[in-house]
Amino acid sequence: MLTELLLLCRPGFEKECAGEIMALASEQQFPAYIQTTDNSGVVRLVSSSGQAATGLFEQIGFRRLIFARQWFAAGGETRLPEDNRLPDILQGIKDFATEICDIELCYADTNEGKALNKFCRQFRPHLLAALKKQRLLSAHSPWRLHLFFHDSTHVRIGLAPVDNSSPYAMGIPRLKMPAGAPSRSTLKLDEAIQWFLSRKQQEKLFKNGMHAVDLGAAPGGWSWQLVQRGLLVTAIDNGPMQDALMKTGMVEHYRNDAFTFAPKKTVDWLVCDMAERPLHVSRLIARWFSQGLCRHAIFNLKLPMKKRLASVQECIALLEQSLKQAGIDYRIQAKQLYHDREEITVCITTV
Repeated sequence: MLTELLLLCRPGFEKECAGEIMALASEQQFPAYIQTTDNSGVVRLVSSSGQAATGLFEQIGFRRLIFARQWFAAGGETRLPEDNRLPDILQGIKDFATEICDIELCYADTNEGKALNKFCRQFRPHLLAALKKQRLLSAHSPWRLHLFFHDSTHVRIGLAPVDNSSPYAMGIPRLKMPAGAPSRSTLKLDEAIQWFLSRKQQEKLFKNGMHAVDLGAAPGGWSWQLVQRGLLVTAIDNGPMQDALMKTGMVEHYRNDAFTFAPKKTVDWLVCDMAERPLHVSRLIARWFSQGLCRHAIFNLKLPMKKRLASVQECIALLEQSLKQAGIDYRIQAKQLYHDREEITVCITTV
């Protein structure tokens, strides 16, 4: 019986991840308790009634979770013999009485966990071969197999629905730093666009000639991503922009105050990555929408050291209230992306 829900998160954000999933489980009247350790990068929601955790997949959408990178239902820990790990794993999989379409071998995103990367890469093909031989793989199955290794001989075996979990292994997209980008912050916006918007939405919402404003733009990591997608960018920052980016002719740079600047007409996108108080930024974004200055936005909220989940909830509530009062038909999404650190990314799209 898979009586636990394992959630992977950024180390140091276990309390926020736990608080989120406990609140959602309580909404569904699922009796449970949390087991986690600070800076472990792992949260366990354990059923206190023996009820299967897989039922939560039907009631909670993974994209509602801000701080979880990946999740799956699992049973207890299995100890594996070093000389032959496959038999015990295969037996655990057979007990599920279901086929699987894919496998994910994972570990905590910590220094200790990353030491298992080589082992997992080497073990994966042997496991796949065994699963094929046992006819446990099916491209039509809605389930993905998860093996969470604490070390090379201790594993938790679990399942996650393919259509209600992260498509990335361990919830980590493998993005390469573009050679011409001005800063590594460019990966934040790249990941955000790929996570929040489907391919079809990206094609619709990013077209040649559209206009965007980048608040706190220097040296241009986010502006660079927008230019790559054909947008004309107004960059607002007192700092300098990358010379190569400015030579594209697609960026106008103004040394204005980001909190007082306003475009002369509505722009398609507002993006913002500033080291300011999250509520201060949220009010700024809300004002842009209520005054009709932008149609869509992606922005970061830098979180405080304490009460981070409460801060996020306060900011989201402020944005939702402002958008509703303005009569705007909107969709708001939030996520602590892999390339984020002490922050979350928020995306607001309107109809």
